[in-house]
Amino acid sequence: MKKIVECVPNISEGRNQDIINACADAVRAVPGATLLDVDPGKSTNRTVFTFVGDTESVVEAAFQFSKTAYSLIDMTGHKGEHPRMGAVDVVPFVPVANVTIEECVECAKKFGQKVGKELGVPIYLYEEASVNPARKQLRQIRAGEYEGLKDKIYKPEWKPDYGPQEFVPKSGATVTGVRFFLVAYNVNILGTKEQAHRIALNIREQGRNDDEPGRLKAIKAIGWYVDEYNMAQVSINLDNYKITPPHIVFEECIKDAKELNLAVCGSELVGLIPLEAMLMAAEYYIKKENLFILDEKQKIRLVIERLGLSSISKFIPEKRIIEYMIEDSGNEPLADMSVRSFVELVGARTSAPGGGSVSALAASLGSALGTMMGWMSYGSRKFEHLDAKMRKFIAPLHINMKKMISMIDADTNAFNDYMLAMKLPKKTKDEMKFREEKMQEGLKKAVNVPMEVMRTGDGCWEFMSEMAKYGNMSSRSDLEVGAKILETGIWGAYRNVLINLPQIKDYKFKNEVKKEAEEIILRAGAGLKKVVKILEKRVSDSK
Repeated sequence: MKKIVECVPNISEGRNQDIINACADAVRAVPGATLLDVDPGKSTNRTVFTFVGDTESVVEAAFQFSKTAYSLIDMTGHKGEHPRMGAVDVVPFVPVANVTIEECVECAKKFGQKVGKELGVPIYLYEEASVNPARKQLRQIRAGEYEGLKDKIYKPEWKPDYGPQEFVPKSGATVTGVRFFLVAYNVNILGTKEQAHRIALNIREQGRNDDEPGRLKAIKAIGWYVDEYNMAQVSINLDNYKITPPHIVFEECIKDAKELNLAVCGSELVGLIPLEAMLMAAEYYIKKENLFILDEKQKIRLVIERLGLSSISKFIPEKRIIEYMIEDSGNEPLADMSVRSFVELVGARTSAPGGGSVSALAASLGSALGTMMGWMSYGSRKFEHLDAKMRKFIAPLHINMKKMISMIDADTNAFNDYMLAMKLPKKTKDEMKFREEKMQEGLKKAVNVPMEVMRTGDGCWEFMSEMAKYGNMSSRSDLEVGAKILETGIWGAYRNVLINLPQIKDYKFKNEVKKEAEEIILRAGAGLKKVVKILEKRVSDSK
């Protein structure tokens, strides 16, 4: 799964379009980084940029962006309404998808170290990246702003985390760290500003006062009236959508609005949102309404309708969901190929893609054919009595199919990591040691990917058997092919595990993997026989 980190740097320049454009271009020039938004403010004389990338590209983009900004912005003449202490004022890293807070902390530290060492700018860590309680919050570090920095920085307690302990007049200092993704979200109320604010006081964490906290954690909210919309809104900042997601806020607002005899007319997302938050809402409504939806696009459509996200302006997923905005330039190049191109590439004079990727594809096709039989048995009047069963069987096979599709590229990437490690220099003892460590890491990865194919494929047999018992028999041959190709894919992955195990020096890892792989391969043979036997019995019983 692709890792996505968001970076939202603020520069102390909001009026000079040439400087703003140069900073934006610095991000665009970094492979793997995608610039999503540029928001300049003339009165604040400040511009907020938003870009995303993986853990490596996002750090490089932040560095090149900052290098450009430091070279073009002179803080000695800067004036603006917003608090600031440097040309590049704050550089937060935000986890978006398949990445942990700890990984983002490493991003902030790598960025800070690189800027401090190569560009000579003082860097302070904040929020999750800081271990100093007196320098945890941005407002603590910014106190005194740029003007106060020239005296403050020389105090022992204000020694920067990276870079020189000296005042750099042109650049000032930069703060970097990690925060959660902030979702700006408004719920539309057909009522007054006061009524909307009353709801805001009920739901926000702060509540009305310290003695009367609100119901929802990690949110801030106020009520206001928007003349342009001719209605009030509960305006909300969700500081951590994993604690309180938008759909829970929406439902709580509906609850309070009903008590006040007010109508809720949809909601409005301001800015961008991670895909995870949308899918969390989808799962909530699917469970609440006992729906059966597996297709991601349909899930997003459901959320747009249930939250009324198009009530103000049309909600276009490709322009509002971060993952959909990123141009996927080759994240899964093999899986994205045409069948013809993939087969021809396998047959070309190159060692990758090879048996591992083909095995992942085969196993995914096996699961797909099981899923197909489910769909041929679901939703029609003739097989209506099977709907409840098919809901249980289709979903896990569909999920496993999607997992194994991603492993087609993962297998080749793992092999490539090992080949790159082999090419590392080995002239000195340290180089030889580092090369050996990387080669061992590459070998373990080359084993772990096919093992994951085996584990995922192994998780299909229960549902393939259930399909054989109850599925539409017009798809009998499809399921038989599916079972055989699933077993073949698991066997192929098993052979790819065995070929790399002997070179691994971690004997505990080696023995545990071998034992597990042998157990799975036995279950695969038994699973295939069981599916075929069940289908043959159904044919025999029908005569």
